[in-house]
Amino acid sequence: MLTLLFDGIAYGMLLFILAVGLAVTMGLMNFINLAHGAFAMAGGYITVLLMQRLGVPFLLCLVVAFLGAALLGSLLERTLYRPLYGKPHLDQVLFSIGLTFMAVAGTSYLVGPSQQMVQLPDWLKGRTEIGEGAWMLGMGHYRLFIIAVCAALTLGLQYVLSRTRFGSRLRASVDDQRVAAGLGINVNAVFLLTFAVGSGLAGLGGALGAEVLGLDPSFPLKFMIYFLIVVAVGGTSSITGPLLAALMLGIADVAGKYYVPKLGGFIVYSVMIGILIWRPQGLFVRRGGKPK
Repeated sequence: MLTLLFDGIAYGMLLFILAVGLAVTMGLMNFINLAHGAFAMAGGYITVLLMQRLGVPFLLCLVVAFLGAALLGSLLERTLYRPLYGKPHLDQVLFSIGLTFMAVAGTSYLVGPSQQMVQLPDWLKGRTEIGEGAWMLGMGHYRLFIIAVCAALTLGLQYVLSRTRFGSRLRASVDDQRVAAGLGINVNAVFLLTFAVGSGLAGLGGALGAEVLGLDPSFPLKFMIYFLIVVAVGGTSSITGPLLAALMLGIADVAGKYYVPKLGGFIVYSVMIGILIWRPQGLFVRRGGKPK
């Protein structure tokens, strides 16, 4: 039982890192970017290709995956996304869905449709067991690594958003762009950096999740619904809501697939529906401005 809880927490933390960038763009920037999973897929493929073809160490690949996805996000934000900030949400949805299918088709053409495997370093392989019987806790070393990395990122994000000058500028830009610009804040630069960091986190999540979730060109489509569940259930007022939602989703998914494999998906969606009936606006909500 404790092992299932541990695996569920690791899975939930991974989903949080994958989805937190979407929570920022939807909640703070009021932009619906359903192509968010494509940035995660980019980070995963960057890691796989660097390790397989160039022999780059795994930890360095994680850094490159973050930077590569962030750079891709910044380029697309400047060229494609920014003109759509003031458009209706339906336009944003159709545009980002189109980008998702383009990413899937392009990746399948360039890399191939087969699933990619990640060869973890030896120190991340193996498992440590504590206790005996039903209460034995089995901790996979890689899942423990995922929890540690995601916990550190969560604390860092919380600090940046709530305690730094950039966080205050982002909140000011979201609440009222004209006033923020009048105070000397470069709103476009703030949104550009925010979008780039969110894309980079998605890329890092894709790199970390390639071994756990699997990686193939359909990755953005398979996990899009999970990202949306995290954002819808957690709300967008802060990163606390998406974190709790991701943990609940991860634990429910792992437990459901273990105890009732045929009803695993049913359990996840039942939990989501129950929470949204209880709190239609999500666990935490903050109304932000709309970038234009």
